[in-house]
Amino acid sequence: MDTNEDSPHIRAQLEDEGSVLNSNLFLEHVGEVSLTLNSDGLSWKLLESLHNEKDGLSCLGIKFISKSETEIKFSDVYAVEFINWGLIHESVLSTAGGCLIRHESEMYRFTVHGVQRSKTRPSLLVLAVYTFGHKDLQMCHMWVNRINALLKMETGRPKSLLVFVHPLSGKGSGCRTWQTVAPIFSHAKVKTKVIVTQRAGHAFDVMASISNEELNSHDGVIAVGGDGFFNEILNGLLSSRLKAPYPPAPADFVHSVGSNDSVPVHDPNETDVETSCENEDHSPLLSSPRSNPIELSNLRTEEGSCDRDQDSKFSLPNERFRFGIIPAGSTDAIVICSTGTRDPVTSALHIVLGKRVCLDIAQVVRWKTTSTSKDVPCVRYAASFVGYGFYGDVITESEKYRWMGPKRYDYAGTKVFLRHRSYEAEVACLEVKSEKTSASSETVASRRYGLWLLPKKSERVVCRVNCSTCNTNRSCVSTSVPPEAPSSDPEEQRWLKSKGSFLSVGAAIISCRNERAPDGLVADAHLSDGFLHLILIKNCPHASYLWHLTQLARKEEPLNFEFVEHYKTTAFTFTSSSDDSVWNLDGEPFQAHKLSAQVFRGLVNLFASGPEV
Repeated sequence: MDTNEDSPHIRAQLEDEGSVLNSNLFLEHVGEVSLTLNSDGLSWKLLESLHNEKDGLSCLGIKFISKSETEIKFSDVYAVEFINWGLIHESVLSTAGGCLIRHESEMYRFTVHGVQRSKTRPSLLVLAVYTFGHKDLQMCHMWVNRINALLKMETGRPKSLLVFVHPLSGKGSGCRTWQTVAPIFSHAKVKTKVIVTQRAGHAFDVMASISNEELNSHDGVIAVGGDGFFNEILNGLLSSRLKAPYPPAPADFVHSVGSNDSVPVHDPNETDVETSCENEDHSPLLSSPRSNPIELSNLRTEEGSCDRDQDSKFSLPNERFRFGIIPAGSTDAIVICSTGTRDPVTSALHIVLGKRVCLDIAQVVRWKTTSTSKDVPCVRYAASFVGYGFYGDVITESEKYRWMGPKRYDYAGTKVFLRHRSYEAEVACLEVKSEKTSASSETVASRRYGLWLLPKKSERVVCRVNCSTCNTNRSCVSTSVPPEAPSSDPEEQRWLKSKGSFLSVGAAIISCRNERAPDGLVADAHLSDGFLHLILIKNCPHASYLWHLTQLARKEEPLNFEFVEHYKTTAFTFTSSSDDSVWNLDGEPFQAHKLSAQVFRGLVNLFASGPEV
């Protein structure tokens, strides 16, 4: 490139009071391009291809077709940076022979960092880096300043984040995963306060004791780990800040536990029998040492506000404040359901681009640990799944084989399946009538599906980007606290009860997709529709239960069995007939003989947009 001939080719045009900028620059590995900036994004066209269109140049008889114009929207750009003087590798067409040649030139450069969707996996986001160059320093600075000015107009993007890293998550890859994605946050100029957890309950303690002032200084909290680690962080925040009534319950259940309407406050230093030392994917919330106690009297006044931080409020739900998950666990069901893929880079890009989707949260209240115990109600929260029987037994059994890593879940699951143990229990769920259910179908529906007919596979409406189900008849954030909680008027409630011998009892808050069950437990469960999917597996022959589990992996009809009861509800209660009752809450063990649960619609927000389906 002849520097003396540059000047006639340099042009910077501002039209309509600076809304459009156009210049000729060199694009790394492409060549000289005509770059245009407008309010939506950047577009460029290879200048050599323009010449080819006129001259019809060819190499070895093959005519070069002009490349179509390429563009990137500012909604897909997260950073631009000036990188000073250096080499630009060009690809140009030789005017003598018409064949493709390559050479390098030194010039000033700036890089645009953005994202593209994978052509083969729509939910997967990949990094897109474009380096432009020019001999004129002021030209490069002008482009960087203009792009930065337009990026600042993109709303909802985080500027400061609190990041928790679980070093033992999954296969011990938590720190490596963070090191992989940290440059994305650095390029986007997002400040990150990183805490690598040192023990079980560490993240819970930080979130439960953090001041509202510091919490409000961040735009969100990021968990680098699995579903259990996110559950720990979620419970740390909600346990000390969410003022919510207990779940509704049938009259006989209420009388048996002596319920009242007081606001629950859970002691994070209480030690449950099911907790143990920290492992790679689930960090029990309640096993933290008592050396750093959190006094309950310091958490709330009678009005429910924090004594230590009365002048700074943190409200729930909170549209600005979002949670993020960078997957590094064993299953990462929440990430798969909310982004469509289990990829740390994709999750990091959702965060820096400021994506937002609402997420339902289940409140679970343990009334009794055993049949004879007299307990203070213990409140926990779950974001993906609450399970008993088979699911609780797998978590309990897997604790014996922690040295196996994530594979212990497969081994424990096989042992529990072969044991084929069933449990006597009574389950009641709040009836929710379907607007589409006809009178003629109610008898069949109530027998097996609780007034919600199970849709055919072709009729299912799965959760996706801009999901119409999640966005119907609501704004993402309700003004009520808790948002859209079930009706507490006994006259408006009708409870459906099921009593017998169960292999498992599960409540899916989301579809719970994972690599073993691509469609999840309930294919048409949504991120924020305000429902729990209660799945009761009655005692059945071994072969039948195996076929049910096989259907999950084969994306078939896992709920279409006579021994399966499926209820779409907003609240349920459970009472075991034995004392050996361990539940699985987002991968966390939780012992409970008697409990109740309800769902809060859109209680928290995630840095995600839903899966591309």
